[in-house]
Amino acid sequence: MAATIVRLARVEHWPVGTIARELGIHHDAVERVLELDEVGPKASIKRPSRVDGYVPFIREIWAKHPRLCASRIYQMCVGRGYIGSPSHFRAVVARLRPRVAAEAFLRLSTLPGEQAQVDWAHFGHLEVGRARRPLVAFVMVLSYSRAIYLRFMLAFRTEDFLVGHQGAFAQFQGGTRVVLYDNLKSAVIERTGEAIRFNPVLLAFANHHRYEPRPVAVARGSEKGRVERAIGYARTSFFAARTYRDLDDLNAQAHAWCEGLAMERRWPQDTTQTVRDAFQVEQPLLLALPANPFPVEERHEVVAGKTPYVRFDLNDYSIPHTRILRTLCVLATQEVVRVLDATEVIARHARSYDRHQVVEDPAHVAELVSEKRRARAHRGVDALARAAPSSRALLERVASRGESLGRATAALLDLLSEYGREALEIAILEVLRGDATHAAAVRQVLERNHVARGLSPAQALPIPTDPRYRDLVVKPQSLSHYDELARREDAKEDSTQVGENEANPDRPEGESDEHTATDPR
Repeated sequence: MAATIVRLARVEHWPVGTIARELGIHHDAVERVLELDEVGPKASIKRPSRVDGYVPFIREIWAKHPRLCASRIYQMCVGRGYIGSPSHFRAVVARLRPRVAAEAFLRLSTLPGEQAQVDWAHFGHLEVGRARRPLVAFVMVLSYSRAIYLRFMLAFRTEDFLVGHQGAFAQFQGGTRVVLYDNLKSAVIERTGEAIRFNPVLLAFANHHRYEPRPVAVARGSEKGRVERAIGYARTSFFAARTYRDLDDLNAQAHAWCEGLAMERRWPQDTTQTVRDAFQVEQPLLLALPANPFPVEERHEVVAGKTPYVRFDLNDYSIPHTRILRTLCVLATQEVVRVLDATEVIARHARSYDRHQVVEDPAHVAELVSEKRRARAHRGVDALARAAPSSRALLERVASRGESLGRATAALLDLLSEYGREALEIAILEVLRGDATHAAAVRQVLERNHVARGLSPAQALPIPTDPRYRDLVVKPQSLSHYDELARREDAKEDSTQVGENEANPDRPEGESDEHTATDPR
């Protein structure tokens, strides 16, 4: 193809466009072949371009700003009088852009137990009930042996980052002297050149485990290539097409993969050995873990409102009703949520990753219900005492007899609403002077006094709310049927009495059989 292009251009003197059209290729390909041809100068067939006058300006701009894009340079040239098309401008300018020299990398080797590399990896999302959580993985790889620790989580929080470290150190049964990080917020909060401000929580964690946290240079992912390759290996060898029930099941499978297949792969430094063989050499040289674990719980201050619940991570967790309207502290792990009032643990719940769930302790609910009932009873007693002072003495007698105070209080409150304060006080005083000490006796006195004053009953029959009964029309019936029945009964009694007199003619009229009957005793 190249020889044909050169022959047509140099011998037959075909234009570039004609050659491209006849051979079915792009004219840029034809121009590149002719540029590399040593038979004759390309200038003999190159036509002048509108861009030629702007080439010195373009080279000057790229010398100062080598990363400036062609579209921005096009706008700058248009402002200086260029009238060509953007596509032609970009095609010409692409050949003028200075080429970045290829960078060579050294193969880094580390001593056993010297270094580990850490990073986050995103694996999509996980549906938990009504919540859609990000599914992320914490990955740590030992730089010498290439042993991998993989754990999936539902957030990028710093506390989860530290939980991943603890899990990795526990799996490796030790830690390295240096841990490499990318410039992620869990490790580096701010960076200006070589001046680095570490995340203070991570710095305290590293000091507790006696290792050096070391971030790589900005945009230099090649410096932690081993963890990057480990993440790619986990995506293809473990996560691809994998099924799991929930997060716990996924992490159980990940742990089995790390201890199994990932350990049996070939060791890059010596293909005759496995990663497990290299790890057995490295593990005795790891740093010993501290005896006391570093606290890695999430800590949040929350304000409890009027209801006995605190909100944390999209869900409401119950607390004792005596701890409302104050600032509390929530300490949460991936499994448990604890609520503290100062240093006292007042609630403990299993953590929920759903959303808008109410997580309750039955004891908290039972205490609140009991308190509400007692409060209602106290409110009723107070209302009675204010309306009828003698009611307190009556309730004391009710309590001494072992009867229900709540039932008696409710009955007296009903009488108070029916008959009023003065009538209730008079009735209670009358009952206290006698032996009857219950609410029914008070009602009897009230009704008797009410009727004695010629008043109608204080409590009318309730009006039904069901329209089938409320709108029911009852047609009055004639009472003549009852009169007829009464006459029949009278006639029957008269005939019975006449028959008895005829059967006993010697018995005086009006004397019944009871007077002549013999006593069976």
